[in-house]
Amino acid sequence: MFARISNSWSLVKASWAVLRADKELIIFPIIAFVGSIIVTITFAVPMALTRLFEGVNSSSSQITLAILVFLFYLVQYTIVIFANSALVGAAMIRLKGGDPTVGDGLRIASQHFGAILGYALIASTVGMVLRWLSERGLLGRIVSSLFGLAWNIVTYLVVPILVVEGVGPIEAVKRSGALLKKTWGEQIVGNLGIGLVFTLIIFALILLFVPVIVAVAATKSAAVIISTIVLFVLVIIAFGLIGSALNGIYTAAVYRYATEGDAGSFFDTELVQNAFRAK
Repeated sequence: MFARISNSWSLVKASWAVLRADKELIIFPIIAFVGSIIVTITFAVPMALTRLFEGVNSSSSQITLAILVFLFYLVQYTIVIFANSALVGAAMIRLKGGDPTVGDGLRIASQHFGAILGYALIASTVGMVLRWLSERGLLGRIVSSLFGLAWNIVTYLVVPILVVEGVGPIEAVKRSGALLKKTWGEQIVGNLGIGLVFTLIIFALILLFVPVIVAVAATKSAAVIISTIVLFVLVIIAFGLIGSALNGIYTAAVYRYATEGDAGSFFDTELVQNAFRAK
């Protein structure tokens, strides 16, 4: 476990070196975050105002709700995948020795918008299926978790494949699975990577927040309490955005290693080799 934490920290430092070289890469997770909030508000507010949830027992309301949820997934996935594509596209330029700009990333993502939309459609469908399974009791939740984990592994390289190879979404999914099998073997599972470090950081922040908020509450000052809560939320969001940027950079490095056998000068090849392992 400690070895995995050490490897994960090394990956964070390597990805951070790329982010420091191109600080503008953080713009893409911010775009995804802001876009997700806007989409959520756009869908949630009208649904709340029309009291759609109150009549969800009727068949017509259930159909309407299912359509709206699917459209929500579709728009949400499109924005997130577009931003991730821009991030990975720009990161690939840096890993090849170039100096990318925000415009470069947006241009790359825009050039493949049709494929991005197609993949968002596939991801939305899978998301709906997983949601349906998770509502089918304990067995459904187990199946949903296992299928979701397998899907995440198989599609790990879809975004860099879309923006680098210019193939369609279905071909990208097939190519991702085939590339992973070719590089890491027939039966693979994901190793804990950058996500592990940021999970531990956020967990530590939450543990720290408890005594802090208790101490702040003792002041009985509404302004101080609210300011502390807002600051804590902003810190969590900031770490989340940084983690998302670093993960996108790492995905680009994994793709480069899988296709070229070299992850670039920023990454230790052995660490990237450990992105996946045999079951």
